[in-house]
Amino acid sequence: MTHDPARRFDGTVTLVTGASRGIGFAIAQRLVAEGGSVVITGRKQDSLDAAVAELGEAASAVAGRADDAEHRAAVYAHIAGRHGRLDHLVNNTGINPVYGPIVDVDAEAARKILEVNVVAALEWTRAAVAAGLSRSVVNIASVAGLGASPGIAFYGISKAALINLTAQLAYELAPAIRVNAVAPAVVKTAFARALYEGHEDEASAAYPLHRLGEPDDVAGPVAFLLSQDAAWITGQTLPIDGGAGIRPLV
Repeated sequence: MTHDPARRFDGTVTLVTGASRGIGFAIAQRLVAEGGSVVITGRKQDSLDAAVAELGEAASAVAGRADDAEHRAAVYAHIAGRHGRLDHLVNNTGINPVYGPIVDVDAEAARKILEVNVVAALEWTRAAVAAGLSRSVVNIASVAGLGASPGIAFYGISKAALINLTAQLAYELAPAIRVNAVAPAVVKTAFARALYEGHEDEASAAYPLHRLGEPDDVAGPVAFLLSQDAAWITGQTLPIDGGAGIRPLV
C-alpha cells in the first residue's frame, strides 16, 4: 500500500475549536497543508474571518462560545450541511481568567474554568459522536495538568481533569474512535503571554532545548495523533515541553 505522508488528511474533515489564532490556528493550518478540510470556531467573527481567509477554501468557521449548547448545535449543523461527514475533532478551547494562589481563586471563576476546559470538551465530543465522528479526537491539555503549577493552579486542575477525561473517552469509544491528548508547556501565544512577556530569556532557561514553544511545535504532534500514523495509540497524553519534564537523578 502506498502512503504519502504529505497528504495524510486527504478527503477528511476536522473540527478545531478555539482556532482563530495561536495553537488552534496552527493545527488547522497543518491539517489543510496535508490535504484536509477544517471547520474552526472562536468567539469573534472578525478573527475567524481573517483565519479562514488565510486558510483558504478548505476552511470555514462558526463563531460562538465553546460552552454554549446552541453554538455547538450550530457548528454541527454547519458541518452536516457543508461536508456531510466528520472525521476528527480537536478540543482546543481553554480559558484561564485567574492568576495567583489557589486558596484565593474565586469559586465562580473556578466553575467557569471547569465548564469551558472540561465540561465543554466532553460536550463537543459527545455531540461529535452523535454527528457521526468516525476516526479520532485530540484534546489540548497542558503540562500544568501533570503536576503542581503555581500561579495557574486551578487551570492545572482543569487540565488534569481533561487528561483523565481523555483516558475515559478512549476506553469507552474504542475501537471505533481513538482519543488522545497533548500537554504543551509554555507556547508563545497571546493566551500564554503573561507567563513569558518581558522575561523570555529567563523563562526559556528552564527548558533543556533553551527556547519556548511555538504553535507549530504543537501542530505537528497533534496531526500525528489524528492521523493513521498513530492508528494503535489511544488514551495517551503526550507532553510537548522542550525537555522540561526531564529530571536529573543526581
